[in-house]
Amino acid sequence: MFGLVGLATWLVWQAWWVRRPVINGRGWPQVGRFARASLSPQLDREFIEVVGRAALTTIEFAVLGTAVAMLIGLTGGVVTCRAWGSLPGEKTAFVSRAAAVLIRALLVVPRGIHEAIWALGLVFVLGRNPLVAVLAIGIPFGAITAKVIADALDAADQRGQQSLRRAGAGRFVSILYGLIPSVAGDITAYGFYRVECALRSSVVLGAIGVGGIGFQLALSFQSLRYSEMWTLIYALVAMALVVDAIGSRFRRRQFRAGSARVSRTMTIGAAVCLIAAAWHLHVRPVSLVSERTRSLASRLAGDAWPPRLPAGGWGELGREFVATIQLSAIAIGLATLVGVPLAFVASRSVAGAATGWWRTRVIGAMVRTFALVLRSVPPTVWALIVLFVVFPGPLAGGIALGIYTAGVLVRLDADVIEQTDRAPMLTLRRSGASRTVAFAYGTVPTVGPRLLSMSTYRWGVAARETVIVGLVGAGGLGRTLAQQNAAQDEAGMLTTVVTLVMVSILIDSVGRRLRLAYS
Repeated sequence: MFGLVGLATWLVWQAWWVRRPVINGRGWPQVGRFARASLSPQLDREFIEVVGRAALTTIEFAVLGTAVAMLIGLTGGVVTCRAWGSLPGEKTAFVSRAAAVLIRALLVVPRGIHEAIWALGLVFVLGRNPLVAVLAIGIPFGAITAKVIADALDAADQRGQQSLRRAGAGRFVSILYGLIPSVAGDITAYGFYRVECALRSSVVLGAIGVGGIGFQLALSFQSLRYSEMWTLIYALVAMALVVDAIGSRFRRRQFRAGSARVSRTMTIGAAVCLIAAAWHLHVRPVSLVSERTRSLASRLAGDAWPPRLPAGGWGELGREFVATIQLSAIAIGLATLVGVPLAFVASRSVAGAATGWWRTRVIGAMVRTFALVLRSVPPTVWALIVLFVVFPGPLAGGIALGIYTAGVLVRLDADVIEQTDRAPMLTLRRSGASRTVAFAYGTVPTVGPRLLSMSTYRWGVAARETVIVGLVGAGGLGRTLAQQNAAQDEAGMLTTVVTLVMVSILIDSVGRRLRLAYS
């Protein structure tokens, strides 16, 4: 604990006092103009049609990207779970487990590279092709999903699958009928969550030129047309509200009645949506194996190898390495400080039961909407706003990413709080304790370690997302990457990307140790 306090003190000292001046007071008028524009969004028919087309493209990117991610995730999750190996004592047990460990290690690389970096490389190879956005979302999200599914399969009851294996069933069949049914609900709910994440990522990718609402946001910001930006932001919030409502309804098991019929309807509807999206975007998977694609991929690999240090050498790389860790730590610290208290207010069941006031439910709905707005606005937009009043550096990037991450944490932490066991709180209530005391002593200690685990998990995600705010000049390795991309320095970009992966691995390792220490 003392080490964490010391680390936080050092980070703030480095980001604030060492890097003077920090605050740019002349930028506040721009912030005021941006805020006032929220009351007068651009609503003329021509621009609304532009927004509608951009929103449809963004949704299609998200749906197709999620489909690719789930396909990769299911395949990778199955072949890396414990059950894929042979039964203990069989001759092939060691080989199967070794293969699973190797595949898990290989999936660390795409998981540690942000989708924006994938997009930069894919644009070079595929050009302005809709597959750029689909694959840039699907590949890293697929690696993340594979880990989540593998962990879920490992945590499930193994007896049914082992019985099928002893009866002569193959690995795939035994997992399909012995394990997957027990985690199917969790996987489907996670798929809805991934759609929401893909929606946000589609916006980020649009900002680097692949189309959709993100592209329109970038154009409007470049010309400081704030009214247009707010129209686009409201459209993003509306889309996120729909996805969040569907996902929340499913997570609360409201589809239980007539579940077989609903499942068939959802499957058919999803298939129709995927086909329609691919047709409308003119997705042509055959372009992945064309002669031009192979030639450009070979050229990119040749230009990037061997990797090269940035202009400032090891010193610059080391400074930006530290700045990236600072940026991510400031972001998760701010997000935790804001998100955890708001999550208790936003939770639909536990907080409401603790106070028993209808006002709490109204306030909870307002907090959930506020958090939805925070996470619907892309980190790039938050970074550009923060850069009006904070000079570029880890503090600016940390604040921008912290605002965005706070919105995500409210959603995730509220889900954890809603799913907690209410028995301790109810026991205290029956013994005469007040609602507030019962909540403070019966619920908070139970969910505390899980909320810490969620924050450490999001710290690892924030480390990946530092590249987004860095691309717009907020600091860290992302800024170095943007400069190298502008200079077409592919070899330098490879060095920076590898360094970013090392940052992600380091923070994941620290987060894992913290979760084990406080679990």
